[in-house]
Amino acid sequence: MDKKYMELALELALKGKGKVNPNPLVGAVVVKDDKIIGQGYHKFFGGPHAEVYALDEAGENAQGATLYVTLEPCSHFGKTPPCVEKIKKMKIKKCVVACLDPNPLVAGRGIKILKEAGIEVEVGLCREKALEVNKVFFKYIQDKKPFLFLKCAITLDGKIATSFGDSKWITNENSREKVQHLRNDYMGIMIGVNTLLKDNPRLTARIENGRNPFRIVVDPHFKIPVDSNFANFDDNKSIIVTSENILKDIELSEKYKKFIDKGIRFIFLAGEDFKIDEILDKIGELKIDSVLLEGGSYLISKAFKEDRIDGGEIFIAPKILGGGLSFIDGFNFKEIKNCFHLENVKYNIINDNISVEFFKNINLKVGD
Repeated sequence: MDKKYMELALELALKGKGKVNPNPLVGAVVVKDDKIIGQGYHKFFGGPHAEVYALDEAGENAQGATLYVTLEPCSHFGKTPPCVEKIKKMKIKKCVVACLDPNPLVAGRGIKILKEAGIEVEVGLCREKALEVNKVFFKYIQDKKPFLFLKCAITLDGKIATSFGDSKWITNENSREKVQHLRNDYMGIMIGVNTLLKDNPRLTARIENGRNPFRIVVDPHFKIPVDSNFANFDDNKSIIVTSENILKDIELSEKYKKFIDKGIRFIFLAGEDFKIDEILDKIGELKIDSVLLEGGSYLISKAFKEDRIDGGEIFIAPKILGGGLSFIDGFNFKEIKNCFHLENVKYNIINDNISVEFFKNINLKVGD
């Protein structure tokens, strides 16, 4: 029975996807006499936590009940008061927690407070599923770097465009629709400047009630045109990663002022050959917890070479180009045993397309 209620809580947690970043996805269920009397999930950033919705729905009946929650209840004041105090006040008898919160402000403290209040606590039910649900949050809260998720569309022979630059469309409509949902799920989207110059993309999530991601372009030489789609939003969510050297160039510094007037933000890095790691560090400082990497070949290859990709989905169409632009290049293993081997692989059939979904194993740096 316990597992059934926790699985429901995990389903509820996923309803907050794309709305709560950089907070975790959390679901909660209150059960008494084998009946669900309250349930809830974290609905939006800065809003009430899952436990609050579930306990408020249960009301006075929460006394003596069991609370199932997918992540350790918070014990600190943030955007909202500590959930542990609400749990104590509602006189919950038992709290079943899927996994601990690695946030240093919580990290076992919530469990300790509940136990000291005489509440029975059980930790670890459906832990692996809970880790999967919050893989983005765990990466960001522990490493202060955004979760980097690769998305690319390739032909059967690994090409992302013809030798003439044509890439529309490699994959089918259903695959492209799924990509729009990925853009909603992840907080930022990143491309290289050559992709922008070729396609002039808008980098938006074109789904109903979707959330547009932060748009990030890596452009060491500051080639982005002032009239590009990227440079003409009024939401302050466009970010250019470029070299600090541009400010020493009179012409480029004048162009920089025009972009600033448009509300575009800049990340300045030394030199011109940026490491993916240093890009992610700076993006993390902006409280962006996840980035969808959409290309091009140079950035994708660099991210693989530096081993910075946390997960991804590669969409494969039954087309063969022969020549053309490969989705990855720049390194060459001598032996098969040394090559990159994707972890936790899942295969999805999307009409006549296949997608290969993968994620690195999660290393939770707090015991439970």
